[in-house]
Amino acid sequence: MTLLTKRIANLELARVMADAAIREADEKGVAVAIAVMDDGGHPLLTVRMDGVAPVSAYIAEEKARTAAIARRETKLFETEINSGRTAFLSAPIKGALEGGVPLIVEGQVIASVGVAGCKPELSATIATAGVAAYLNWA
Repeated sequence: MTLLTKRIANLELARVMADAAIREADEKGVAVAIAVMDDGGHPLLTVRMDGVAPVSAYIAEEKARTAAIARRETKLFETEINSGRTAFLSAPIKGALEGGVPLIVEGQVIASVGVAGCKPELSATIATAGVAAYLNWA
């Protein structure tokens, strides 16, 4: 019998991802909340930039959690719901809004980034920048 092996996200990686997302937000001229979760949707790091509403941190965490446990971008859920698949509203997730992006390495989710406090498409861009930071870190 063979056991699966995979990389595990740590606080160092979470900081790298959050810092990259902060840089992207700064470049776009927005202040946001950023959450980084591990593969099980458990918090590694949450950052709320100056002036961001406290609720945005909660929403960012839920987006990141959903991306981690669903193993896909949260935009999928928002798109499906907006297309009439209201059954997704009964799924046991709270972050079914665009802005959650998983980090997938060798076919396995190892972390995710969620962003809230700005327009949905911009939150996804910022979260993607956080996830992409893994490539320079690894």
